[in-house]
Amino acid sequence: MVDIKNLQAIPRDTGDEPGPDWRPWEAGDDVALREAIELLFFAYRDFTAGPDRVLDAVGYGRAHHRVLHFVGRNPGITVQDLLRILRITKQSLARVLGAMINDGYVIQDQGTRDRRLRHLSLTEKGRALEAACARSQHERVSRALRMAGPEAVEGYRAVLAALLDDADRDAILAMIRKD
Repeated sequence: MVDIKNLQAIPRDTGDEPGPDWRPWEAGDDVALREAIELLFFAYRDFTAGPDRVLDAVGYGRAHHRVLHFVGRNPGITVQDLLRILRITKQSLARVLGAMINDGYVIQDQGTRDRRLRHLSLTEKGRALEAACARSQHERVSRALRMAGPEAVEGYRAVLAALLDDADRDAILAMIRKD
């Protein structure tokens, strides 16, 4: 299994020019570009299929999965920080979070220094659900990286990082590598 936590920083160009090995999508190769986009759609569909089945069994969906993931990775995260990560409205998060708190998957504590802040953590039940959701994704990504080979891992990371909004890239990469 690839240890995602210990991957090094992703080098990135500062200009708009493609790197020296740029070939498949240059000069308007729409077929190759369309194939890459479709692969991303199908990969996402299959990547989320396992967690979808787990969550469906408890009446939850993908919004619940995102909360489980980010609260699980960031115990004590504030509601405001979670809103920033997920880029959803307070109202949308309130519906999802309310159900998860009522069902015993998430606990919400008031801040000790600032009582207006609400800190979120997974309960034992929540950690078990998050682990069940993550299991198939860890297996799928680990298998894919093994199949692609070590040289492909850096390219995979570089492509996904390049898909991130420029303004958020550094912060997201720092958050991912926090461990």
